[in-house]
Amino acid sequence: MKVKVGDNVKILAGKDKGKTGKVIRTLKRENRVVVEGINMIKKHSKPTNTNDKGGIFDIEAPIHVSNVKVEVVEKKPKAPKAAKVAAKEEKPAKATAKKAAPKTEAKAEKPAKKTTKKASK
Repeated sequence: MKVKVGDNVKILAGKDKGKTGKVIRTLKRENRVVVEGINMIKKHSKPTNTNDKGGIFDIEAPIHVSNVKVEVVEKKPKAPKAAKVAAKEEKPAKATAKKAAPKTEAKAEKPAKKTTKKASK
C-alpha cells in the first residue's frame, strides 16, 4: 500500500467524494484505511463495565485504498544559502592542443587486407 498513517488523502469515490482527511489507521490485509472524519457510521452499544452508558456513537469506518489518493503537500521553497567563495588561482591554458586529422584522409591511408587461399593437395 502506498498510503501510510499520517498522510493527507483525498476521497475519490463514495458518499464523502471530494473531501480530504488524515489517515488514522491502515488495515493492510484488507487493503483499507481509516480516514479522520470520513465515512462516519453510527455504532449502537449497550452499557458495559467499561462504558457505563450505552448509546449511539459516531465512528470512522474503513474505506478501500482504491477510493483514496495521497495529496502532495507543496513544500515552501528554502531560502538560498550563501555560497562559500574561495580564492582560486587561474592556471594558464595548455598550448599543446593537437588537431585531429580529417576522417576521410584516415580511411584512405589504410591499406586493404590481402586474402590468400591455401592450395589444397
